[in-house]
Amino acid sequence: MTSATDSSAIGLPVPTERLLELYRMMLDARLFEEKAHKLFFEGLVKGTSHLALGQEAVAAGFAAAMRPDDLTFCTYRGHTHTLLRGADMAALMAELLGRATGCCGGKGGSMHLTDVAVGAMGSYAIVGAHLPIATGAAWAAQARGSGQVVVVFFGDGATNIGAFHEALNFAAVWKLPVVFVCENNLYMEYTPIGSVTAVPNPAADRAATYGLDGIIIDGNDVEAVYAAAVEALAHARSGDGPLLIEAKTYRHGGHSRADPGTYRPDEEVKAWLDRDPIPAFRSRLEAEGVESATLAEIEAASSAAVDAATEDARNAPFPDPATLETQVWADGGSRWRT
Repeated sequence: MTSATDSSAIGLPVPTERLLELYRMMLDARLFEEKAHKLFFEGLVKGTSHLALGQEAVAAGFAAAMRPDDLTFCTYRGHTHTLLRGADMAALMAELLGRATGCCGGKGGSMHLTDVAVGAMGSYAIVGAHLPIATGAAWAAQARGSGQVVVVFFGDGATNIGAFHEALNFAAVWKLPVVFVCENNLYMEYTPIGSVTAVPNPAADRAATYGLDGIIIDGNDVEAVYAAAVEALAHARSGDGPLLIEAKTYRHGGHSRADPGTYRPDEEVKAWLDRDPIPAFRSRLEAEGVESATLAEIEAASSAAVDAATEDARNAPFPDPATLETQVWADGGSRWRT
């Protein structure tokens, strides 16, 4: 795969049906996150949570390009990645609400969403900790000869974590089938990534250290993300080794539920809000001849799906206290072995 510094350098013809599917996926992700945000303020979601409002194009573009048996690893900002891999929306919403019908039985919550059945191998709360785990999963896929590719998502802040460099090094040495995707939203929690990093592009500019191209894409352009994902997955699946992609994007809100995000300049926020991936893609679809009524139907269906999932989650029971000490060891028990 060749390096690219903007989305125009990557392209492939995409059928209208797939474009509409990408639009639906982004809408599902956006409406799910907006509903979750409202539930926080109703006191139904306990603890903190990290929304991906504004970053939906990255999750949608890769999820649409992946094979059903491919594996996804993501960060605590992982609602959309898990949902768009095919996890049940009601089960995800129930997990946020700590209900027994949640995908983790109400035990994991926002930062630990997992659905192995659809290849969503977990959200990880410790920055960078999942990168070596994802590399190990790619090593296992290579050893089995399964043809699976692992896609691991991480934020710009993780590029300054040792695990990032260790994982890249091993993946490159062993030519593992893994695609590393940096969702660079410009801020590592409350700190601008540029103020603590020696290179302008925290992921792409370090790629050459591991013999990889520095690939940069527009993470707010879902077609560009999809095109890059198709090419990257084919590269990794063919045995040509890992790839490192830096997707430039922006979160619309603060780092977490408790963060108003006031440290970001107003003009910067406005500029990125003007580049919201969903209305921009809708306009592009209309310009290409898709009827507004077709898009309205997709929007109505997404809204109805989120409302139904929310209602199911609200009415679901809380976990039985007896389950508290289960599922904490490989045999399902609670006794640690020596």
